[in-house]
Parts: sequence; C-alpha cells; structure tokens
Amino acid sequence: MFGFGMPELIVILVIVLVVFGAGRLPEIGGALGKSIRNFKKASEGKDEIDISPKKEKDDDTKS
Repeated sequence: MFGFGMPELIVILVIVLVVFGAGRLPEIGGALGKSIRNFKKASEGKDEIDISPKKEKDDDTKS
C-alpha cells in the first residue's frame, strides 16, 4: 500500500526503539491495539459505546 519493504520497516523499528526504549514497546503496542479495536467498533455503525467500568472478580470467594 505504502511501498514499505523489510528494510524500511527495520529502520522504523530501530527509530521507535531509540525514541521510546525497549521497556515501553509492549505498552505502545497494547495502546495501538486498543485504539484500532475501538476504531473498528465505532465504524461498525453501533450508535452507543459501553463506557461502564468492568467488574473485577474477587479472589476472596475461592473455597
């Protein structure tokens, strides 16, 4: 689509590693994945988005 080959992608990855560091890459990847997922949900045509907080399961209830 944009004409990116393997050498160009490697250069971009090296630049991202230098700017953000190796420790923050999983954070950035997770945020990027969430934003793509939200964009896909929004583009499906649903008129409402669920913004209620998710309930966490209690570990105290284990017997």
